[in-house]
Amino acid sequence: MNISHIEHIGIAVRSLDESIPYYEKVLGLKCYAIEEVGDQKVKTAFFMVGQTKIELLETTDDEGPIGKFLDKKGEGIHHIAFAVKDIEDALKETESKGIRLIDKTPRKGAEKLDIAFLHPKSTYGVLTELCENKNQ
Repeated sequence: MNISHIEHIGIAVRSLDESIPYYEKVLGLKCYAIEEVGDQKVKTAFFMVGQTKIELLETTDDEGPIGKFLDKKGEGIHHIAFAVKDIEDALKETESKGIRLIDKTPRKGAEKLDIAFLHPKSTYGVLTELCENKNQ
């Protein structure tokens, strides 16, 4: 698999309105985009830290993945995302090595990236996302 960098770290929060000021006023980062991803039942806010992004995730539906995460675990790190050059090949390679896939084929995520998740039960408890930016 050809990982180029950590694309982003996803952090589940109860409220973007309440959490964004911490990242801006305390850490000095700038929120450069807020986007809703309807099929994932989430609203996101993005910050750049060098080449890596921080993605805040607010649920738009308590029954969605972030809503369930917040209910079980509370606010905190939800996933780590790696940038890959060819997401389809990365999924095939990962599955061939015995890793359980949540997404067998890529889907569209925030910022128009192609994304796919690996199941945390086969990645030592870390929900792992693979991302490919086909717009570059």
